[in-house]
Amino acid sequence: MDVINHKVFNILGMPIRDTVIHTWIMILLILTVTLLLRKKMPHMLETTLEAIYGIIGGVLNTDNLIPYIPVLGTLFLFVLIANTMSIIPGLISPTADVNTTFALAMIIFFSVHFYGIRQKGLWGYLKSFSDPVWLFPLELLGHFSRTLSLTLRLFGNIMSGDLIVAIVFSLIPIIVPIPMMAISLVSGVLQAFIMTTLASLYISSAIEMSEVPQKKKKSKSSYA
Repeated sequence: MDVINHKVFNILGMPIRDTVIHTWIMILLILTVTLLLRKKMPHMLETTLEAIYGIIGGVLNTDNLIPYIPVLGTLFLFVLIANTMSIIPGLISPTADVNTTFALAMIIFFSVHFYGIRQKGLWGYLKSFSDPVWLFPLELLGHFSRTLSLTLRLFGNIMSGDLIVAIVFSLIPIIVPIPMMAISLVSGVLQAFIMTTLASLYISSAIEMSEVPQKKKKSKSSYA
């Protein structure tokens, strides 16, 4: 097992690493399996969707989860499969590349602000983002730091797991690496759960402040 990311070829002068190619392979596998399940075992897709609803619904403070499922559900499935791909001989985990984890963290970063602005409006979101005004730099720094934290946490866990399995496999290639692969698999699933939960928590913090006033307005209108 090789855990070092290598450049395979260039596209318009941009290096394409092996993790990018394995990401493309993973996406094709997801699409293929999804189409097969949709035709042969649609109940499996329903079970997966219910599990995603359970993870997100336990954290996201909103009555309507549907607008958030495309981003958070895709994030969970992508990270889950990317983290566990390395158990298949010849494949590596795309999340063992810091560029992949940084891209995922940036998706979460922009999704938080997108949902916050959509829920509160640009001015309302900026007001809640900097209330009081002198906290704005600290809030901004906090958002960037947690993005960096997400990047390094996921990369560090997956890279270290793959590295340990690779070292053990090179020293003792039979039987002993299997428990290590099992531990790496459990860690990959756990990291997917943690990242999706944190993303749901960040989005919840961006939208929840606007839902209380809306409920108060509805209650006032019902008394009027």
